[in-house]
Amino acid sequence: MSLRPDMIGIVARDIEVSLAFYKLLGLDAPPPAAGSPYTEIITKNGYRISWNALAMAKELNPNWVEPEGQRMELAFLCDSPAEVDATFSAVVKAGYAGHKAPWDAVWGQRYAVVIDPDGNHVSLFAKLG
Repeated sequence: MSLRPDMIGIVARDIEVSLAFYKLLGLDAPPPAAGSPYTEIITKNGYRISWNALAMAKELNPNWVEPEGQRMELAFLCDSPAEVDATFSAVVKAGYAGHKAPWDAVWGQRYAVVIDPDGNHVSLFAKLG
């Protein structure tokens, strides 16, 4: 058997709004085709991320309920600690919520957390030094 992680899917209340947020983080995904409840992008490092309309998630799984709390989050590697700070600032200035302002974490990274339009936490990090 040859299982390997390949894609993460984001359930979005409004795909266009979600795409605008992730564009600030360097993901320039195409809008869904007319009438489609789905779009995806392949990142520069070969990982697929999809955006799935909330209505589609509920259609595929009628018992689906919107989660509370955080169980998983996306994490974006930045080139430098300064890029963590700049990206956090750009996201907040664009009107999105910052969850935790940049700090130097004990595990040796500059770290920050922002919140996407659907309430998902998104980490920004870079190696210190």
